[in-house]
Amino acid sequence: MPTRVAVIQAPPRLLDRDASLERAIALTDEAAASGAGLLVFPEAYLPGYPTWIWRLRPGGDMALSGEIHARLWENAFDLDQDHLRPLQKAAARNAVTLAIGLHERDGRYSGTTLYNTAVVIGPDGTLLNRHRKLMPTNPERMVWGQGDASGLRVVDTPAGRLGALICWECYMPLARFALYAQGLEVFINPTWDAGETRLASLRHIAREGGCWVIATATALEGSDIPEDFPERDRLFSPDEWINPGDATVVAPGGEVVAGPLHREKGILYADIDAAAARRARRTLDVGGHYGRPDLFSLSVDRQPRVPARFED
Repeated sequence: MPTRVAVIQAPPRLLDRDASLERAIALTDEAAASGAGLLVFPEAYLPGYPTWIWRLRPGGDMALSGEIHARLWENAFDLDQDHLRPLQKAAARNAVTLAIGLHERDGRYSGTTLYNTAVVIGPDGTLLNRHRKLMPTNPERMVWGQGDASGLRVVDTPAGRLGALICWECYMPLARFALYAQGLEVFINPTWDAGETRLASLRHIAREGGCWVIATATALEGSDIPEDFPERDRLFSPDEWINPGDATVVAPGGEVVAGPLHREKGILYADIDAAAARRARRTLDVGGHYGRPDLFSLSVDRQPRVPARFED
């Protein structure tokens, strides 16, 4: 049965957890009212992708970097403290499946490290999966720690079997294959990437995996940066496009069926059907008859990587 997808690229309130949550909830209500059953938000949407890291020289202005990072830490999400509960309630109220990126604070162990995390929330509000980005890219490593493979999972949703890789993780062939081998039907790619090369990659993944591909970054202008952002006017110009968004939906086989939504803050809609993914793999199933497991094999260690184990 087809599902209407809402791909959301309206900006959050950068460095403001509560205000960003309110925006996400309002957008959830809006998309659900338009008939969407699956909602996809960008990478690190709560409370905003750390775009400043590409403008501050690594090892340069440490005082400014430290001030911004402290604000980010204060507004990151500790899932053990139910910081995400209001959005889970919104998903349940609207009976929608929701995939969203967030900054996750490790409150269980060190209390300090942040992770780039993508979560999937079911239509009853249950947290179906938490995936931490495996490899932060370039200056992102000054913001996020490395995730483990405990969230490298495909989960059942009303829209189909759904898995997510974050931004450039979609360029990791073995990570992609780990999802294909779990019967992936809907591939989610919350990202900060945009442009023609990225679109070519999305089309390739749809062809290779025989799956729907849904991706978006945050459509963001300099004028969207809050006035209280530290040294905003030095880092950003109000009339620049920081990221065009480029929300896209690609069908199994590689045809673009919606988007890219370029330099537009809003919601991109499309209808998808998981059955089309299953049909697309009849001749090319890289996780099945086209995989040659007698010659190639992949082992994925999904044990959580924890800094210490305590026995009382």
